[in-house]
Amino acid sequence: MRSGSISRAARSVGRTQPAVSTMVQTLEDQLGFALFIRSHGKLTPTPEAYFFLEECEDILGRVERTERTLERISSLQSGKLKIACHPAASSAFLPRLLTRYLKDRSDLDVSFIMRSSDVIEDLIASQQYDLGFAETPQPRASIRQTDYDLECVCVLPKDDPLASAEVVTPDDLDGRPMAVLFDEHGTAVQTEAAFRSAGCHFNKRIELRTCLPGLQFVAAGLCVMVCDMITAYSHLTQDPEKARLSIRRFRPQISNSVSILTPGYATQSMAGQDFIGELHTAVEQMQIEIRDKLK
Repeated sequence: MRSGSISRAARSVGRTQPAVSTMVQTLEDQLGFALFIRSHGKLTPTPEAYFFLEECEDILGRVERTERTLERISSLQSGKLKIACHPAASSAFLPRLLTRYLKDRSDLDVSFIMRSSDVIEDLIASQQYDLGFAETPQPRASIRQTDYDLECVCVLPKDDPLASAEVVTPDDLDGRPMAVLFDEHGTAVQTEAAFRSAGCHFNKRIELRTCLPGLQFVAAGLCVMVCDMITAYSHLTQDPEKARLSIRRFRPQISNSVSILTPGYATQSMAGQDFIGELHTAVEQMQIEIRDKLK
């Protein structure tokens, strides 16, 4: 009907004229009514044929749209990705990575929320989110996890006398006001234990839920802080030329373990798998850059 004749239709689909005639006849037999009136070697479409053509064009249009969508999905340019992130990485580290990742993926939609690590653990275990980035939980069957043991660093005002030190120790910070995470947090426990072991006074002046606001207190000269690597790295990458802080290695080493979390009983989407690869690379690159900064 589009080409106007059987012969032209045959050429457009790469078939012979008898083959196309047979296909039309077979289709009419299956439908139970004629699509064309045959007279003097010409085919005249019936009213039913016009109706059938409209229906077919609508179906074929949907098939073509579906094919295009599937092509975008296969090229990781389409779909939906739900990500839950703990506070340390949500201010700059993960948004910065997502900005680069989404730049050429206009049809990939992302749901991005910040939650505490224990809430993220439950969101992933219950399959409400595709990907979590949080402090390392206890292993459980409902969660797959990739763990990273990240070194904490000492954050000082830029003009602090210790800013030029290769390593900062409890002896160097004996009695100095400090910003510290809440008592139950692993890094706070390790830090206090390091001071106690060295026989030094642990002066906890400011207690925090996350390290991020502590950067402001340190920059103002109110305290110093043993900080997780991701928060320190985010500060460096946001505006390295105007950084008001110095970051130095702290010994004995204080560890802060983070993990990429995915549902244990669900198949990860292709977009999810691809982004996990990007996130893994970003974590590795962050550690390299921080180590170079500490040299």
